[in-house]
Amino acid sequence: MQEYLRPAVSASDAAGADNLRPRGSNQTGMRQFNERVVLQAIRLHGSLPKADLARLTTLSTQTVALIIARLTDDGLVMKLDPLRGKIGQPSVPIALRPDGAFSIGVKIGRRSLDVLLLDFANTVRMRTSQTYSFPEPDAVFQAIAEQVRAMQASLAPELRGRILGIGVAAPLSLDSWQELMGVKHGQDGCWQRLDIARRIEADTGLPVMFAKDTAAACVAELVSGRGRSIKSFLYLFVDTFIGGGLVIDSNLYAGLHGNAGAIGSLPVGLAAPGEGQPAQLLSTASLLGLEHLYEEAGLDPAAAYDERATQAPWAEHSARWVDQAAGGIAMVVASASCMLDPEGVIVDGSCSRALLDRLMAAIIDALDCYDWEGVQRPPVHAGIIGSDARALGGALLPLYANFAPDPELFLKLEA
Repeated sequence: MQEYLRPAVSASDAAGADNLRPRGSNQTGMRQFNERVVLQAIRLHGSLPKADLARLTTLSTQTVALIIARLTDDGLVMKLDPLRGKIGQPSVPIALRPDGAFSIGVKIGRRSLDVLLLDFANTVRMRTSQTYSFPEPDAVFQAIAEQVRAMQASLAPELRGRILGIGVAAPLSLDSWQELMGVKHGQDGCWQRLDIARRIEADTGLPVMFAKDTAAACVAELVSGRGRSIKSFLYLFVDTFIGGGLVIDSNLYAGLHGNAGAIGSLPVGLAAPGEGQPAQLLSTASLLGLEHLYEEAGLDPAAAYDERATQAPWAEHSARWVDQAAGGIAMVVASASCMLDPEGVIVDGSCSRALLDRLMAAIIDALDCYDWEGVQRPPVHAGIIGSDARALGGALLPLYANFAPDPELFLKLEA
């Protein structure tokens, strides 16, 4: 993924720069920038010998060797066993040290709260989750503080100071669509008055970054999923409410209000005077609709998020929902193709993989019903991150702010 790497600065230009630490997004210096370039190359391509790192970053082998020595001293990278069997001296791959840094990702959803601990090698070390019918603010913030403390305690004392911060992913409008959610009187509007990031910062003592939940999920797919090989794509995430994100030239595009890719609000019909407003996509392609179908049949609505969705007696109701959701999503894909001409479309969700597979097949069939003359029909792919996408995307924000060559790569999605 060479397109993620910015050109490095020559060793001669950096010779007089101070070795700045920590590598926060507000620091400057050519030496630090080159360190970030090397770290990003390893993160995107996996463990690499110094010669390959020099080739990818356009730095000299000597400069890369000096950088690797500094990063090793700082505990950010490590040497793996030499690769033997080739002509000449065996090469030694350089890899990210998993204990080099940590971040915590938090997803505040309309139906559940997820908190995970991510290490420097993008491995989830610890994960907790709890469900609810409505996110009561005080209970949610208390749970987050408790889970963050548990994650800090799970690390050795000398590693706890390597937690960079918390990335929070949540809907921009947790209080919206109250009628659809069945919100009780007195609960509505309680999130509008809160600064989520500042509250969590006060409760935990860690720096906090905020992202729209579906944008954070898009970040996770961009960095760790199919987005690594697709430069421009529309991203859809099927959750309690369907939402999305937009990636253009390997960069998340946030839009003026941080809401680009908000496909849940797209109308699924034509508006006409005297006929009322057309329904939005979220009313036809969200898992909340599947919950309602189950409830009407006297079944557990929580099955919309697990393997029971494709098993009897839930399966027949899931089939009805899949047909309806696929029709709405196909219309969005067709419209987006005309406006954006994306390289592809990625669909993921918090449902089971089996239900997502059935939805994907139905979307493909629904797309066959459209006239594609004059426009290119984009391939539609299933995402590979799944229900962890929002919390994982949140956890990536502190890592990229501190170690990526472009620390603002994802920060522009802040509300």
